[in-house]
Amino acid sequence: MPRFEQDSDVRALGEALGALRRDRGLSQAEAGARVAMTSQGWGLYESGKRPGLFRPDVQRRLTAALDASPEDLALAAARAQDGGLGPASSTGVESGARAWIANPKTSGASRSEVERLQLSNDDLAPWAVSGVVLEFDAGRWPRRDQGCVVDRNDGVRLVRIYERADSERLYVRGGPQGLSVETALARADVARVAAVIGRLE
Repeated sequence: MPRFEQDSDVRALGEALGALRRDRGLSQAEAGARVAMTSQGWGLYESGKRPGLFRPDVQRRLTAALDASPEDLALAAARAQDGGLGPASSTGVESGARAWIANPKTSGASRSEVERLQLSNDDLAPWAVSGVVLEFDAGRWPRRDQGCVVDRNDGVRLVRIYERADSERLYVRGGPQGLSVETALARADVARVAAVIGRLE
């Protein structure tokens, strides 16, 4: 492969990695911390200055930090090289990031994805109390200490404060025990996680 084509492909993969990270609402520092890497190290991958992004093991490691897969990275890179003209065709073979992340292929939520929910208890006081209306976006992954709406597979909806996540669990605060108590939710039990983007008092 000519050098200029290889450089172009590395840049495309780096830009795709950056797009996946932004879709999840993570900074380079937050994404890097998930794989014991500095923000500068992560930034080198996104800028195409580390050719190791071609390696399958590196792709698996970095995309796992974004709750995505190497297939998601390849699809994002292909769309970027095609000029980013709309979403990929639904007739081809495609892998979503995770079942519980809504619309992983979009870089921002359309207005139709923003939903509202009125709190009926004080489980999140003083952050939000009964009667407050929350706006939440299923197209955004919450940041640490940000409100989130978790829809479980059994139909139960929880409103909590997001702490962190790993490959097996989602860690949140709030609920009947109060904001100081952290609980772990098994990812297998979670259908969707949405970031709270507004509080209407």
